[in-house]
Amino acid sequence: MSKSITKSGIGIIYAGGTFGSYGKPLASLDADIFLPVLSQILQTHFATYPNHAHDPVNWRILDNHVIKDSSQLTPADFAHFYQLILQAIAQGLRQFVVLTGTDTLSYLAAFLAECFAGSHISIVVTGAMRPLLDSNVLTDYRIDAQSDATQNLFDACKLARHGEPGVRVCFSGEDWPAQTVQKIHSHDLMAFVGHHRAGYPANSYTAKITQAQHQLWLEDRLSQLPQVFDSLSHANIATLYLTPVDTHLLAARLGNLLSEKPDAIIILAFGAGNVPYTESIKNQLLQAKKQGCLVAVTTQCAYGGVSQAYEAGAWLAQCEVLMTGRLTLPAIFARLLWLIGSYDNPARRRQRWAHCLKDTHTVA
Repeated sequence: MSKSITKSGIGIIYAGGTFGSYGKPLASLDADIFLPVLSQILQTHFATYPNHAHDPVNWRILDNHVIKDSSQLTPADFAHFYQLILQAIAQGLRQFVVLTGTDTLSYLAAFLAECFAGSHISIVVTGAMRPLLDSNVLTDYRIDAQSDATQNLFDACKLARHGEPGVRVCFSGEDWPAQTVQKIHSHDLMAFVGHHRAGYPANSYTAKITQAQHQLWLEDRLSQLPQVFDSLSHANIATLYLTPVDTHLLAARLGNLLSEKPDAIIILAFGAGNVPYTESIKNQLLQAKKQGCLVAVTTQCAYGGVSQAYEAGAWLAQCEVLMTGRLTLPAIFARLLWLIGSYDNPARRRQRWAHCLKDTHTVA
């Protein structure tokens, strides 16, 4: 019988953001200053785990040179974190905590969920709305008792230690599958929301994987890295947020976007995915297909997803526009990005999209 993979240590990745900011005005601390402070906090935290004296948690902070405000992260940076985790997996780690800024936290988490679908890897992504350290104390680095950073960090570590396969976002005492998460508040500590109803995030990971299966998966992903980096270094995913305008202006905007030769366009449509119909708009969407540009339609609404039940949205299927079910905007962006990085032609990307979406089409 093949030997199954067992639990490993936890790899901690610090990627920047509010979590590690300090001072007035707030600015990210240099890694050589912040990481020793973080390390001491983690050491104290893990020492509180049951049976620590006999079975201490194996953890370490991974070397990472991409530390920045999350609003500045690029697709190439996303590829970097994918590589960083893959290399740590090759060294025996299976559980990870990623600390990043909240602006694009849901995008990075959803991208990692795409990267590691089909694996047994456990990744927990978190951050903070207030810095870990108290900026009112300038003589020493002390934890801010009013911050959400400490609890988010500790909750994420406990979740990673549990080792459930998949990528989850942990925030404000809750956790959700990464592909269901969106940021809903710019200041409140309860800044994120997600749900547990989508089938794809739940069924795309497996806790039962043999050593041989794991090794084959890892070798395949490592061999694919050069292609992923090359594709994501110049990936172009455009977005178009619909407003009530004359349809000729909408067609012109689509044409302008297509002139930039994007890999994909995300249209944030009205209601359940409604896009105004004219022949000129339809022709622009057909031109997108001809150019090899994937077009995905989602809703401007926070909840509910898209539907083809309305005539105003059903005609899009004739243009082979991708329907997005109840995926969030970050999840749509992340899936398109992963398809661009993993598949070298639009037909294969479109085929894979349809395969991935089969369990998430139901409107919530």
